[in-house]
Amino acid sequence: MSRPDHAIGEEDLFAAALALPVAERGPYLRRACSTNPDLLDRLTGLIEGFSKAGTFFNEGPIRAWDSADRVGPYRLLRELGEGGCGIAYLAEQTTPVKREVAIKVIKPGMDTKAVIARFEAERQALALMDHPNVAKVFDAGTTAEGRPYFVMELVRGIKITEYCAQSSLTIPERLSLFVQVCQAIQHAHQKGIIHRDIKPSNVLVTMHDGMPLAKVIDFGIAKATQGRLTDRTLHTEVDHIIGTPAYISPEQAEPTQAAVDTRSDIYSLGVLLYELLTGHTPFDAHELAQDSVGRLRERLRSEEPLRPSRRLSSLDGEQLTWPSNSNATSSARLVKQVRGDLDWIVMQCLEKAPSRRYQAVNELIADIDHYLRQEPIRARPPSLTYTLWKLARRNRIAFAAALAFVLFISVLAVTMTIQAQRIALERDNVEQQRQRAEKVSKVMLSVFAAADPFQSAGNPTGTGLLEQAASSIRRELADQPGPRGRLLQQVAHAYVRAGDSKKS
Repeated sequence: MSRPDHAIGEEDLFAAALALPVAERGPYLRRACSTNPDLLDRLTGLIEGFSKAGTFFNEGPIRAWDSADRVGPYRLLRELGEGGCGIAYLAEQTTPVKREVAIKVIKPGMDTKAVIARFEAERQALALMDHPNVAKVFDAGTTAEGRPYFVMELVRGIKITEYCAQSSLTIPERLSLFVQVCQAIQHAHQKGIIHRDIKPSNVLVTMHDGMPLAKVIDFGIAKATQGRLTDRTLHTEVDHIIGTPAYISPEQAEPTQAAVDTRSDIYSLGVLLYELLTGHTPFDAHELAQDSVGRLRERLRSEEPLRPSRRLSSLDGEQLTWPSNSNATSSARLVKQVRGDLDWIVMQCLEKAPSRRYQAVNELIADIDHYLRQEPIRARPPSLTYTLWKLARRNRIAFAAALAFVLFISVLAVTMTIQAQRIALERDNVEQQRQRAEKVSKVMLSVFAAADPFQSAGNPTGTGLLEQAASSIRRELADQPGPRGRLLQQVAHAYVRAGDSKKS
């Protein structure tokens, strides 16, 4: 019968501490034994003793594995790296094919039930998957000393953050590489596996046919969404934080971890994306590693990290040099690129409640694809202005042509309107002049008619005709002061001449 969680013993806590990087062992033990100082002292002493005994162990079977030694059909060449409970070796497979592989073996003295169960779970998780962005498992077995091992694809790469910095990748290039990581995690989820420890050191970038290829490794704390990955019992330590504090979701910090599911990996992917964009994790990694369990839980539950663009804006010149240089762009341009859609995408991943995050990795991949295609993203609240802006960004040439056409039509319409107004004004002026001429003609005709003895009654005198003409001019041309004045002036001159002629 397996032990309940609250009955986890010193052996399991010791094994769990050793499985962590050296720098994380002390903080982990202080959290796990916060209510039991005596247990903390004993485990700290055991850890120190084990570290001092490392030379002795290395002089044993591990050191004895030189280039002449073999593990089954594999010839060990050299050590690649050492983790908390295992050592990875570069090896050469000789049969049935010849190739270089990586072999992971449990360290001497680490073959406890808890470690072996976790080791077998990792091996089974990798064996279930077949994806170009996940390291493959080729074989498994037990050494002559009885220590389990498994054989993996050899990944010659560096951490994704280091690769992006060294290669000065742009934002779109980083996103394309990040999508590969998302595709690997989506594949794991489809196989019923939650990684639970997504971080830069577990994502290596190698070159394949001249192109960067991301490889997700280390499924050492993977969890099955259904059933179990191994027949051995996997214990969950009380108050043990599964995963790296800076990258875990709020639910991963809870005691029971009952709410941990595939959306927990989405949170960790958001942390990784945040770091790829800003050069920093949402919360300071060193501070979280030193926090007590209670403090860590409270921060993850309640504290809201700055949006990536605001984080970049808050950095001073020296702090901002790393992300801006590695992104091959200026600091101001980097902030502008991150502000907006990328802020929304990252913060959607980092929602406290799993129900508010992307519900599947494919949704995250789709939004990144929408961003790269200048299309509206799902994480951002929809609006007509935002949709039109995205449409314009996505179809710049067509939109520019349409805008130019609209401007041309607008200018043409304004020009034609002005021209039409001018034509109408000129037409009105002509009409007014015609009417004035008609009135003048009418007056003149009336004057001539008065002087016609066949049309006028009696025999009007010259002065009488002039008075009639003046009266007619004043009456008919009252609204035309110009012509009226000129005609009256002529009548006056005629009147004067008529008087002069009488005198003579």
